[in-house]
Amino acid sequence: MLIQEMYMKRCIQLALKGLGAVAPNPMVGCVIVHEGKIIGEGYHEVYGSAHAEVNAINSVENKEFLKNCVLYVSLEPCNHYGKTPPCSDLILKHQIPEVVIGCTDSFEKVAGKGIEKLKNAGIKVTTDVLESECRNLNKRFFTFHEKKRPYIILKWAQTQDGFISRLEEDIQNNNWITGEESKILSHQLRVSEQAILVGTNTARIDNPELTARLVPGKNPLRIVLDKNLSLAATLNIFDQSTPTLIINTVKNEVLPNLEYIKTEGKDVAQETIEILYKKEISSLIIEGGAHTLNSFIAVNLWDEAFIFTGNKKFEKGIKAPVIKGKKEKLPNPGNDLLSFIKNTNDQQLKP
Repeated sequence: MLIQEMYMKRCIQLALKGLGAVAPNPMVGCVIVHEGKIIGEGYHEVYGSAHAEVNAINSVENKEFLKNCVLYVSLEPCNHYGKTPPCSDLILKHQIPEVVIGCTDSFEKVAGKGIEKLKNAGIKVTTDVLESECRNLNKRFFTFHEKKRPYIILKWAQTQDGFISRLEEDIQNNNWITGEESKILSHQLRVSEQAILVGTNTARIDNPELTARLVPGKNPLRIVLDKNLSLAATLNIFDQSTPTLIINTVKNEVLPNLEYIKTEGKDVAQETIEILYKKEISSLIIEGGAHTLNSFIAVNLWDEAFIFTGNKKFEKGIKAPVIKGKKEKLPNPGNDLLSFIKNTNDQQLKP
């Protein structure tokens, strides 16, 4: 088992190379071992491209070796036609005799069918090797398919005395709380996720770009909650430089890189995640402000939170949200403090 875990850890390392590039597909890594030596590796590199098993098999120079190999893969091989053919068929084609799998795929078109096909063909199959680590690797994917919503990440900066922002009449004073290192890390978070959301007040007062310009990677889909379409068209978020959704109660309209989506406006948090689910958005960062963050917290629609605490004090202003959950230690960026909290509410964990 220790040998299996060693190779599965390598699968996870490979899979992580696809972070930010394969969604809404899962990140998957694959290793092929022949007589105790890795002879092939691969991972799912870009959405719509070849899966990890395909890339790993293609990397093996002498395909005859495959008949005496063990294939390790972090997620159950698919058994259906999507953008690519079934990986289980490729494994059978090359007569690979043994497959070790990190975790089962809960996507309804797979959901054990890939494992069943391999076993029925006489292949030795071992499952659930580092299962927890492999599921955590694809927390976005599993949340999307099991809970029918994106994986939701809260992110905000607060002062040492617990304020997320100055009062609007005091905004002429510097409203920035954290240092450059925190800003860079925030942009790194953005390229790891599919979408980013702010409310009306944040868009109007802070005029954010909501891009990942400080790090290499793809900009997330920008989302702004603008119930009455009161925001000025000159704001950065409407510059049409990157795809943007405007959730409102007034109109539906599609323009280049701008889409207005009309909702009833009764339950903004729930309506928003239903829209994102239909658009196959598997992860979402909510960057505030306090009213928007609290609207998701109030209905327990969040999975984890990154809270940056700077070394400033405002003495008065808008209070930062307060949440409960499991705290985990992460390195502090520069002179700021970083708290990472995971939602452990039992209701949150039900599909």
